[in-house]
Amino acid sequence: MTTPTAASTPAIESHAIGEDAASAVASTLKALADPLRLRMLSAISTSAGGEVTVGELATLTEVSQPTVSHHLRVLRESGLLAADRRGTSVWYRVEPAYRGALSTLLDRFAPAAVGSPATPHLTGLTDVEPALDHLAASLADRFPSTPRGECVRVVRESYTALLRRGGDPTHLVPLTEHFARQRLIDAERAQALGSAPAGTPRIPQVLFVCVANAGRSQLAAALLRHYAGDRVAVRSAGSAPAPDVHASVRTLLAELGDAGAAEEVDDVTRFYPKPLTDDAVRAADVVVTMGCGDVCPVLPGTRYEDWMVGDPALASPAGVAAIRDELDQRVRTLLANLLPA
Repeated sequence: MTTPTAASTPAIESHAIGEDAASAVASTLKALADPLRLRMLSAISTSAGGEVTVGELATLTEVSQPTVSHHLRVLRESGLLAADRRGTSVWYRVEPAYRGALSTLLDRFAPAAVGSPATPHLTGLTDVEPALDHLAASLADRFPSTPRGECVRVVRESYTALLRRGGDPTHLVPLTEHFARQRLIDAERAQALGSAPAGTPRIPQVLFVCVANAGRSQLAAALLRHYAGDRVAVRSAGSAPAPDVHASVRTLLAELGDAGAAEEVDDVTRFYPKPLTDDAVRAADVVVTMGCGDVCPVLPGTRYEDWMVGDPALASPAGVAAIRDELDQRVRTLLANLLPA
């Protein structure tokens, strides 16, 4: 074992967080290191108005009111929470400086900590080149307005993007066909939107985006498809897609009667986590983000909504049902706005 030399110390120091910064971060992490405090923060950050009363927070646990007040005081003293008294109630909200960091903690770190796989190894299929070439040729025939070389690029990019999610590679080629075909459809739509005269009637398209595309965005897309049918084109995507849809969400999809459609080979709306693409955003009339609004390109003429909704991957069975009900209400409101008739 090599003993560090004095000469190597500055190089190591340049890569390490500073002592003062480390102490400040450790102090904040210590305030977070309690299950009830994390539940309180997640409830506040995903509430409709971004703030919750102390009475509502007390329902998360059976501990005494003084214990609840103690945990809230710790979070306030750490700078994570702010509070206002209005009449007889005290309302708590996340401090603006911590909103982005807390979103990262709950949407990315927390799912990994509770069992999502680590960064996957790229273990694709052997001798996949002929299959990808066949897919590209098939899509070039089905999309004659798209150059053959573009079809090849989209197919190979789609395969690589889905491979990076990890998971079972058994269905990787069929999923690549789904994803590549959806991308080509969206690219043609985006091009048509750019050249169509103002006021040209068209079916509205909605894109739901969350981090993993394994829970909220999949469920919202399924609900909108369930209520709108073919009157609205629906897409979903993730900024960091997971290998598969959460089991609890698959159960809800089955209850909607849409689980069978998820397996239809010709259905571009098949339920599987897929990465966000620029064409998906350009083709959308409405982009709904849930926990990842900062990753979506902001385009003129596109309507954006950010829904503060909990993550089913982290919720209890009752919490998953509550998330489903909230999404149902939001989707119905969105649909009424898109198709007022």
